[in-house]
Amino acid sequence: MEFLRDLWGFLKERKKYWLLPMIIVLLIIGILIIFAGSSSVAPFVYTLF
Repeated sequence: MEFLRDLWGFLKERKKYWLLPMIIVLLIIGILIIFAGSSSVAPFVYTLF
């Protein structure tokens, strides 16, 4: 959680709010890849890409 707090502090201090959507998209893609690799839902997730 400290990493997220530091990241938010950096974005807030440097006024780099435009990075937030890119970080969110990367996190969602990462979660999808992890979820797809370790479950029976994998064939359905791979059809999204």
